[in-house]
Amino acid sequence: MDLRAATPNDVEAIRSVARASMNDSYGHAVSESVLSGSIDEWYDPSELAADVDSSRTVFPVAVDDGEVVGFAESYVVDRRERVGEIDWLHVHPDHRGAGIGHRLLARVEETLRDRDVDRIEGRVLAANESGTRFYEEEGYDHTGTEEITIDRETFRELIYTKRLDETHPTLESEPYTDADGETVYVDFEDSERGSTGPFFAAYRDPDHEDRYGYLCGNCEGLDVTVDTLDRLECADCGNRRKPTRWDAAYL
Repeated sequence: MDLRAATPNDVEAIRSVARASMNDSYGHAVSESVLSGSIDEWYDPSELAADVDSSRTVFPVAVDDGEVVGFAESYVVDRRERVGEIDWLHVHPDHRGAGIGHRLLARVEETLRDRDVDRIEGRVLAANESGTRFYEEEGYDHTGTEEITIDRETFRELIYTKRLDETHPTLESEPYTDADGETVYVDFEDSERGSTGPFFAAYRDPDHEDRYGYLCGNCEGLDVTVDTLDRLECADCGNRRKPTRWDAAYL
């Protein structure tokens, strides 16, 4: 089994691994139609090809006898610190238990270290015992819990973090001014993934209690629209929020 960087030619194989992996992990809990629709949205071929080809993305694949059997996707977000966020870590069900997930994570960590990341962050549903155990075995600490909705049902999502660099300078939180002259305070610890940069939560008060909306991390614009399906788009640069994922470890 070898590891290498993903290429656009791997897109269909990556989609196939993701589908098999998620069906194995969630087929007992989520309907087939919901799974299929979610996979089609999260792994849109054109967007996946753009991710694979992006210099911002860390995207190794595991190859066994010429076949892609696992992959990981991560990217860097500048918050108060420089954070490597793990979007996905999938291993095909037929190849689980062979240490492929550990090797993929090691490759991601090595690359993120080279990019001066302060810490790495992954998210796992509390019900995914193999995923939580995986991060704990790799030295990650449980640092937070959030709630997400899947098919109208609420699940607990655990945040796991590993620190890499204690000395990297932090990104200061500074107030911004919108087009109407209103002062806006940005929380760089609360971000959503975008197509060309993250979206950061913005508030009308420095205590982050009165929500304003979002700051676009690509162009620092505040003209960010949110539709009824919670899709985000920056009117200034076209940055769009990537579809949210349920989990970051399918091993």
